[in-house]
Amino acid sequence: MRALIFAAVIALSGCSSMNPLNWLSPHKMEIQQGNYVTEDAVAKLKPGMTRSQVRFLLGSPLLADPFHANRWDYSYRDVKQGRLDKESNRLLTVYFNGDMLERVEGQAQPAERPALAASAPAQEVKP
Repeated sequence: MRALIFAAVIALSGCSSMNPLNWLSPHKMEIQQGNYVTEDAVAKLKPGMTRSQVRFLLGSPLLADPFHANRWDYSYRDVKQGRLDKESNRLLTVYFNGDMLERVEGQAQPAERPALAASAPAQEVKP
């Protein structure tokens, strides 16, 4: 019986999936940092809006530089499995003239769509 167990251990030791280093790898979390600003929210911005209206639509900016008081930066980055996802690394910059919105530059996140498609026919409920 010991010879059979020894033979099984020798046979399995050559398998790469049985490598103990693969079993001992650390867990890598998904890390989302910053402001998730969608294209829908940016589309609602209009020149001449006040700072409080912009803050209501987009939220508080992640970066408010005291040396550039007329500029708010909304930064977002996503790290998955220890690697930076370059597709979701975005920077949106909002410029003000005094208290009024002047212009918006940069990229926003894609607008979120509902998971259910409207192509499915509606079911009629009979009483």
